[in-house]
Amino acid sequence: MRMLHYAAWIAQRWDDPAFPQAFPWFAEPRYWEHLILDLREQLSRMQEPSIELW
Repeated sequence: MRMLHYAAWIAQRWDDPAFPQAFPWFAEPRYWEHLILDLREQLSRMQEPSIELW
């Protein structure tokens, strides 16, 4: 959720001239490709069986 909240926070403030300057990578397709890949990886890890201690 942290990753989604971070992207949403930037997107909501994108009209502020400071944000495109501070986060130029946010508008690049590569950022979104990596974000989607990371989210898929997180989903895959969450679907793994939980660890049993005893």
